[in-house]
Amino acid sequence: MLTTPPPPSADSYLAAAQELFAVVEDAAPGLHFLAVPGVRTLLTPGMLAVGDVLPKAYAQRRFLCVLGDAGVGKTFAVHAVGRRLGELLPLDFRAQPTPADLRAAFHRALKLRGEAPADPGAADTLIRRALAEGPRIVVVEDADRLSASCFEYLRFLHDDLPQGLCVVLIAAQRGERRLRGQRMLATRSARWLHIPALTRDQVPKAVPALHPLWQSVVPGDLQALDARLAGGALRRWIVLTHHTQRVLAATGASQPDGVLLQAVADRIDGGRRP
Repeated sequence: MLTTPPPPSADSYLAAAQELFAVVEDAAPGLHFLAVPGVRTLLTPGMLAVGDVLPKAYAQRRFLCVLGDAGVGKTFAVHAVGRRLGELLPLDFRAQPTPADLRAAFHRALKLRGEAPADPGAADTLIRRALAEGPRIVVVEDADRLSASCFEYLRFLHDDLPQGLCVVLIAAQRGERRLRGQRMLATRSARWLHIPALTRDQVPKAVPALHPLWQSVVPGDLQALDARLAGGALRRWIVLTHHTQRVLAATGASQPDGVLLQAVADRIDGGRRP
């Protein structure tokens, strides 16, 4: 009788962190948006949540649904935690995929030889054989765009493997209703995880930890910038960091002041106010 292996332990960098928004050294090389120099990985609420839930979904070979607004770090957290648990298989497909697109995406992600066979049966044989070689974490971005037939194909792969298949479905908050409508997820999902944006009170602690550039900016200015441009999304703060670095380099200033930040904000949003 097949038994479920014990869940992998949470990554040591998550377990060892002492507080929220602690800097996680070298935790996610190459994952940061825009590859902005100096940006650091933080132990956000989302990272903690994914670090707690994904190892269990991986051990159980079940689906995990990760939801949240754009830029809050859903994909970042899944990749940062998942790459330390096992082999990630991010699927890359067009906006409105068909099962044939999913087969081709699996073929590429699994690095199978040649082009994906046109015959579905032949393609599935190669995919199933490769997936059976060892546990993987399949990552599906914008999962709410999948058709019912695509969800059925994922169900087929999951159910075909003796111990199942860990599939992480990532979607914007507005996509939750679409995913909830897929009845097969009701019995195959380990958890439904909601990744929140930073709150107003969290911004002054998180943003200076994200990048040293912001350590000289007073909390009220950080909160005003967040209200105007970021909405608690760290990805938008990385964009702000990128633009601020460019303005600092162009002006020769050593650190951002109120006038410079106003100029950066006007450049990004065209002078609009909240």
